[in-house]
Amino acid sequence: MITVKHVQKENKTFWYRLDKHLPEAEFEKKVRDKQGYVLFDGQTPVGILRYNLFWDTVPFCNLIFIAWEHQRKGYGRELMAFWENEMKVLGHDMVMVSTQADETAQHFYRKLGYRDAGGLLTNIPGHEQPMELFFVKGI
Repeated sequence: MITVKHVQKENKTFWYRLDKHLPEAEFEKKVRDKQGYVLFDGQTPVGILRYNLFWDTVPFCNLIFIAWEHQRKGYGRELMAFWENEMKVLGHDMVMVSTQADETAQHFYRKLGYRDAGGLLTNIPGHEQPMELFFVKGI
């Protein structure tokens, strides 16, 4: 049985197995502000999602990650649907996501109905990375 729950402090070890970018102080905020989720298959945690508010108004998925051994089984689709529904319940009518242009997640988002909304190129020395693609979806 698949369930999704708000991230809790006791999920920290699992969370950091999948999310190598979130500072610990921000993890505490995600727990406090309920801006992170853990997807479980039975009692086994298999994926995470975290978000914040772009422009302080639009829910923006910063990261969704399904453990490698559980990918391509529909968990990502389930987690995104749960998040989108939660955002709708909270009164939002649009959500955003992004991914680097060299990552395959862009195809996943498009299959879920997200539309291309532009990109950001970071070319400052020491911070270079492939273009970040942004996507939006009405909910």
